[in-house]
Amino acid sequence: MNLHGKDIKIFTANSNPRVAEAIAKGLGLPLGRCDVTTFSDGEISVSIHESVRGSDVFVVQSTCQPVNNNLMELLIMIDAFKRASAGRITAVIPYYGYARQDRKAKSRDPITAKLVADMIAAAGADRVLTMDLHAPQIQGFFNIPVDHLLGVPLLAPYYVEKYKDKKDEIVVVSPDLGSVGRARKFAEKLEAPLAIIDKRRPKANVCEVMNIIGDVKDKIAIIVDDLIDTAGTLCNGAEAIMQIGGAKRVYACATHGVLSGPAIERIEKSCIKRIAILDTIPLPDEKKSDKIVVLPVGPVFAEAIERIYADKPISPLFI
Repeated sequence: MNLHGKDIKIFTANSNPRVAEAIAKGLGLPLGRCDVTTFSDGEISVSIHESVRGSDVFVVQSTCQPVNNNLMELLIMIDAFKRASAGRITAVIPYYGYARQDRKAKSRDPITAKLVADMIAAAGADRVLTMDLHAPQIQGFFNIPVDHLLGVPLLAPYYVEKYKDKKDEIVVVSPDLGSVGRARKFAEKLEAPLAIIDKRRPKANVCEVMNIIGDVKDKIAIIVDDLIDTAGTLCNGAEAIMQIGGAKRVYACATHGVLSGPAIERIEKSCIKRIAILDTIPLPDEKKSDKIVVLPVGPVFAEAIERIYADKPISPLFI
């Protein structure tokens, strides 16, 4: 008998219902019955249509665009389950918005990633399950347990399979110094060398590539990052790998495809052949591209939830 509740229930708000459906399917469960709608004045309305008393409840919601709406849906759902006497509430957040506001870059900056963590805990969440936080130390912003899944074990097999016969030609590239740890893990899985793009950023969303550290000449380069937002960093980096480094082809992968503003246009015009992303953020039809491949996260989240429910470690999922 599970100490935390008599059963397990998966609910979703509106940000990423496909991932929630995949998680429920992976667990052999139906999605919980609820309605998350908006009143005419813009306020969010949540109605739960089944009992959750004593249940182990998992609320699936990425805080992607529209960020504030999706965040409020998550908070209100957590509050609803808490007041309905759920045994334990886990916020399953495949993509954690505001994660890039994790420090004071200049005077009088807010640390919004910490504020959001406090709000999730205050709403009544008992734990958080998320994937590839922009900065891993954000786990420490929470005063509740955080299970932090990694995107590399899902992304790497795609390129391992694609280039199993051309291993010697591969080089993995970190787009900046901050992403070296992630790129190194990816490189280990492909048994490939590592290179780093050294750049400086004059202002937000504008970057200037300075140098390539490592050998990419005549290689197939794979850029590894945690997210792609406006794709400026990615496309400039790819151009530098080709022009400065002399690579023969450039591919890329990232856990979160934010793809805001001119991202798709930049990707289409870039020298990047293919980008693999995960479906932590839904990809609308207008952002679909022949260059973008979307891989599913539902199965790994389903396994993580099963382990959390059974009080087993989730560390085997990182291998």
